[in-house]
Amino acid sequence: QVQLVESGGGSVQAGGSLRVSCAASRFRYSRRCMGWVRQAPGKKREGVAVVDSGGSAIYADSVKGRFTISKDNDKDILYLQMNSLKPEDTATYTCAAKVRYCRGSLATALASLDFDFWGQGTQVTVSS
Repeated sequence: QVQLVESGGGSVQAGGSLRVSCAASRFRYSRRCMGWVRQAPGKKREGVAVVDSGGSAIYADSVKGRFTISKDNDKDILYLQMNSLKPEDTATYTCAAKVRYCRGSLATALASLDFDFWGQGTQVTVSS
């Protein structure tokens, strides 16, 4: 019954910004652990950012200081604001969610990626 749909991907020059969004159907974002995951061709899937029910967030070292994850609980939209984009950020970005709370630490959630629901992904391409 739960469906997550990403949007906002596209192509951008290095140094530019992009914001991807994730909208849910039959799913309320408040009190839920949610995150963004990416995978580039030939590379391992990587957790990008996770936000817990209280709004605390953690980021992969590769994006820390450049990306910001946020939730609009009223509209049930998850965002990933990406600034100072680099070619290495090129990947398919997918949003994901757990039924309710993050289990264990946020760092564990970021590493384990054991989410219950997944979107289909949106492509982000950063050119030099």
